[in-house]
Amino acid sequence: MKFELIDRIIELERGRCIVATKVVSRSEEYLADHFPTFPVLPGVLMLEGLVQAAGWLVRDALDFKPAAILLKSARNVTYKSFVKPGDLLRLEVNCRDCDEAGSSFDGVGKCDDQEAVRARFTLCHLSDGAIVTSSEATEAWREASRLKLNALRLG
Repeated sequence: MKFELIDRIIELERGRCIVATKVVSRSEEYLADHFPTFPVLPGVLMLEGLVQAAGWLVRDALDFKPAAILLKSARNVTYKSFVKPGDLLRLEVNCRDCDEAGSSFDGVGKCDDQEAVRARFTLCHLSDGAIVTSSEATEAWREASRLKLNALRLG
């Protein structure tokens, strides 16, 4: 199961920082179990939101060359408040360094001005050849990713 946790990209400064948002809807399937009488966005999905925002920053900075961007490590993850249905989670991610092989970030998620999650994390980048062998498929994937990034920015 894959969760799309970025609804909109508010700011994107190439290779430096990104600000994205996620509106938590009561209809999201994981809320039925987490927790039935007090639905909240699971902490791991708050972290995943930061990772997905960083992934868009990497794709843009590296001209969509990595075929996959995966979480390598997460450190100093702290959760400070709940994110409930109806809340808008603002994800702010700053890049510490980024190259073809990997990247590292500091991120914070906030609802209004209240911090919900903070983390320091690293991502690893897999090259085209590690996943897709066809150059046509690679170009199609890059173009689809560019279109999705533009849609999120216009969102």
